[in-house]
Amino acid sequence: MGHGWQGAVLRLMRGKDFTFTVTGAEQVTEDYRRVHCTDGGLLAAAGVHPTMWVRLWFDDQGKPHQRAYTLVDPDPAAGTFSLEFALHDGVASRWARDCAPGDTVDATLQGTGFEPLDPLPARLLVVGDAASLPAVNSLLDAHPETPATVWFETQHASDDALPFRLDPARHERRPVPRAGGELVARVKAELPALLVPGAYVWIACDTVTTRALAAYVRKELAVPKERVHALGYWRAA
Repeated sequence: MGHGWQGAVLRLMRGKDFTFTVTGAEQVTEDYRRVHCTDGGLLAAAGVHPTMWVRLWFDDQGKPHQRAYTLVDPDPAAGTFSLEFALHDGVASRWARDCAPGDTVDATLQGTGFEPLDPLPARLLVVGDAASLPAVNSLLDAHPETPATVWFETQHASDDALPFRLDPARHERRPVPRAGGELVARVKAELPALLVPGAYVWIACDTVTTRALAAYVRKELAVPKERVHALGYWRAA
């Protein structure tokens, strides 16, 4: 299957294509699935950095469908990593549910990047959900000595069993049920008290929420742009 006009654009932007092979999968919760893969040479070619992500290509009734996913536990020596899927009714989720060892999926590496936080943050203030959990975990792993508060939007009863990599001595998770505007309201009410000098704010949830909180942090709280990362991970249907 070709990658259509999106693939052509990514090639013009120097995107590099790889093919991953499934080696196994595990159902972490009823709503969250982890798929293990070999990397098709990706890690040897590109190296590894925190929150590293790729675009995966799926077949949607003969049409190319792409979505971005963070690599989980990439191992350059072994050429392996995992992918984690917050399951819903969609093309990528159906693939994750049905894939079996030996299946392959095309991927494009383009646009990923991570600049080490300099100076190191005095505190991480993180807003995310199940879709961005692999990136949240990667960020925390990259700053093991940094205290962090994570506002985490929940949708399912099983979300408490998700694979959070939290150190109780340094990390605090504040679950927020998914409801109209609840996450934005909670973060606006609670974040200012934790905004110590040198803090770093990292926001990765749905596009509407991400934009609202990014504007609040940058404009109303006047956090310098170099101390804020904001990226919408999905769009509400």
